Amino acid sequence: MDGFAPLFEQDKAPELFALSEHVQATRLEFFAACMKAAVEKLYGSYLEQEWADCPFCEKPLHRKRVEPKTISTAQGQFTLGRPYFYCGNCQHGFYPLDEVLGLAPGRHQYDVQKRVTLTAAEVPFERASQLLEQLTGLCVGNACAHDTLVAVAKSATIDLVIPDREEIERRIAQAVGDEEERPVLVVSSDGAHGRTRPKARRNVKRGKGQYKEIKGFRIYLLTPEDRVISVASWHEFQDSDTLGAALAVAAERIPQEQVRVCLIGDGASWVWTEMVRSFPNAKKILDFYHCFEHLHVVARSQWGIEGEQAWEGRQWAERNMIRLCEGDKTSVIVGLRQLEPRTVDTAEEVRKLIVYLENHAEQINYFQDLEDGYPIGSGAMESANKFICHTRMKRSGAWWVMDTGNDMLRIRCAIHNGTFDRVFQHHVESTASSTRRRKTRRSQNE
Repeated sequence: MDGFAPLFEQDKAPELFALSEHVQATRLEFFAACMKAAVEKLYGSYLEQEWADCPFCEKPLHRKRVEPKTISTAQGQFTLGRPYFYCGNCQHGFYPLDEVLGLAPGRHQYDVQKRVTLTAAEVPFERASQLLEQLTGLCVGNACAHDTLVAVAKSATIDLVIPDREEIERRIAQAVGDEEERPVLVVSSDGAHGRTRPKARRNVKRGKGQYKEIKGFRIYLLTPEDRVISVASWHEFQDSDTLGAALAVAAERIPQEQVRVCLIGDGASWVWTEMVRSFPNAKKILDFYHCFEHLHVVARSQWGIEGEQAWEGRQWAERNMIRLCEGDKTSVIVGLRQLEPRTVDTAEEVRKLIVYLENHAEQINYFQDLEDGYPIGSGAMESANKFICHTRMKRSGAWWVMDTGNDMLRIRCAIHNGTFDRVFQHHVESTASSTRRRKTRRSQNE
């Protein structure tokens, strides 16, 4: 209770808010002492260890010295004295306590690293370090927040970020209603522009940045109540081939016989090429809103955007959209061919729309699709672009080195997919394995 002495010595008893703030400000010191006491109780033999066998030649070794290590955990910071052993034959030094405690190589331990990564995935690195200190008392610099997220992201491979088959089957079971009909699984793909800049050291001119496309996909289930259950999202600065490989991983894990697969996309050919390659037997639907917008482009070009003529153009677009909803693509195309464009630009827009409708004729039958329980718009994909990409990547003034941008996107996808814990556990295991390999190579080289 010594930490409360200043409060008790006041003339007036503090209010609850002041008490709470005082506890928050001093809690890390208290819990750090508790953590240290727990370690000393549970691992006392390792703290006092005087003899250990070399992990390579198994020679008994006497302790050389006790080296202190400052450890930062989510419960506070404390220092441990770790016995150090050195084998002259193998020229290898080691700390048995580090191994048994699973200590991270640096000062900040894995519980801190996890919280730093989750926070930095939501807000800029500098703001993440500020929030951590304000809300938890943990002092982590913005450079450390950046480096920690990048390190964790190395474990965020497609194999770990996409949920495994067992988890996907569990989500499918959640989407099954009282009816015997299989739930609808929607696969949608699209691109979003992201700001990139050349990689360079600080205080060095970096050159002009440029926008590059973040290609991604979203897979989700629709329940009978029209509730969305996310299955998997994946976004990166990447080409269509890389995206196709990621889609193939997801497709292999989805029990497609248990669902009715529906593909939704705009008119981009790369979207359909990659989606159909992984889901060749799926229902294909051209995004309703994208199609509608193409009709209005022609209407605005032919009838203008103001006055009675513009109203006539909107009515023309609405009538043709109803025809498309009913699946009557032929009459719409015939009407476009009979239209007398008023300008060369309008003629080009009409030509592009005819080609567009002819190329996607099999994907346009909106009323029937709705009756069969399929969605007809790609709003969920646009939402994924905004939530996963834009919210974090397109903040004012933010420009990304592509590698770091992809690190951020993979972490955000893992969080959204519910696989972040698996990714982080792999980071812990790979860091420990890498540390052991470095020690082994150093011993062999020496």
